[in-house]
Amino acid sequence: MKPVHVIGGGLSGCEAALQLADRGVDVCLREMRPVETTAAHRTGDLAEIVCSNSFKSVLLQTASGLLKEELNLLSCRLLDIAKECAVPAGHALAVDRELFAGAVTGVVENHPRIVVERRRQDDLDIPRPAIICTGPLTAKRLSATLAAHCTQAHLYFYDAIAPSVDAASVDTDVVYRGSRYGKGEADYLNIPLSRDDYRGLLDRIRNADTVSPHPFEEERYFESCLPIEVLAARGEDTARFGPLRPKGLPDPRTGSEPYAVIQLRQESISGDLLGLVGFQTRMTYKAQSELIRSIPGLHDAKILRFGSIHRNMFLNLPAICRPYQQDNRLDGVYYAGQICGVEGYVECIASGLVAALAVFCRRSRRTIPDIPPVTMIGALMNHIHTPPVSGTFQPMNANMGILPARTGFKGGRRERYQRAAERSIAAMKNYRDNALWLFENVAS
Repeated sequence: MKPVHVIGGGLSGCEAALQLADRGVDVCLREMRPVETTAAHRTGDLAEIVCSNSFKSVLLQTASGLLKEELNLLSCRLLDIAKECAVPAGHALAVDRELFAGAVTGVVENHPRIVVERRRQDDLDIPRPAIICTGPLTAKRLSATLAAHCTQAHLYFYDAIAPSVDAASVDTDVVYRGSRYGKGEADYLNIPLSRDDYRGLLDRIRNADTVSPHPFEEERYFESCLPIEVLAARGEDTARFGPLRPKGLPDPRTGSEPYAVIQLRQESISGDLLGLVGFQTRMTYKAQSELIRSIPGLHDAKILRFGSIHRNMFLNLPAICRPYQQDNRLDGVYYAGQICGVEGYVECIASGLVAALAVFCRRSRRTIPDIPPVTMIGALMNHIHTPPVSGTFQPMNANMGILPARTGFKGGRRERYQRAAERSIAAMKNYRDNALWLFENVAS
């Protein structure tokens, strides 16, 4: 048989390629970097992550933890690699970016059934079946081709990257270690802010110079990844009840919670790179330098990675696709990753895995078994394939709110979420066991 073509070597593309190759399917993975790069990427490695290094919580009663457990049941390849490249992050799974991308690149390029082509795809003239997972930074020509194919303006929003600093330049007399509510190890460095500190910070953010989008581009931010300046503009306490919330982070030196807290998260295994949690930004580099060095404990901070902003593209998938992520009019063309409306690293990986299963079933002349809607993966699939009531399709990340009704689950929120997670896990185990032909004898 001819190889399956996977267009895009990001998280979803690499997961899709490995899932197919492990099932004995030849794959041609096409990635334009490093021949052509983007404003957000820095290397030519596959699966390079450009925003936060966190894959979020591993706790089962959280949406992100549940999603990971479901993917583990389905033998997700990239999660295994992420665990090998993990850095301390409390109850979250965070990775050393460079080690992770390098490890994924090595696994993919050395797989006997995968051929990696370093060139750009400009059109939809691709041997089928094919999976398009070019991500939110799809090159202009392919983006225009997709827009024309969809016969409507494709959608987009802006995604912002947080800056990172050298750990050695942080004043250890100011910060303290701790994870919120004591969950997991004390892997975060916390900078306590007084009321005056916090208000001064807001003033500097509001008055900072920013990089404006092009005149023809309307700003549409994803709500769970808002630039810090957008949060500051929304009200006095928006940031303090968001990424700067002090709840569950008492200062051991005082025994009390500060007015607000800035968290620094480890982004490399060596511990030398720290990211400012929640400080995604569109500020100029000069403004970022001034702001960061005005923060207590960061007066002498060495900035190793500036924040930036980039345009993210995604398709109106409910209008153009049928389950599972297959184009309505181009038989054998599938989409995966952020381009199809899932938001978040692990969500993109899940999307790539599902697309690979769908393609494998197609080549086996079978229909992919429906993923139970009570699972997090099933709920995400339901979201991206259901026309929105509002008429405006928006990306979605894993959250407990998209699961079907949890009637009958009693107790507090944590107990209810735990019951929902247990229901989801049981359903996914049953799904896997009833489709053993799809999961057994998979080489890895």
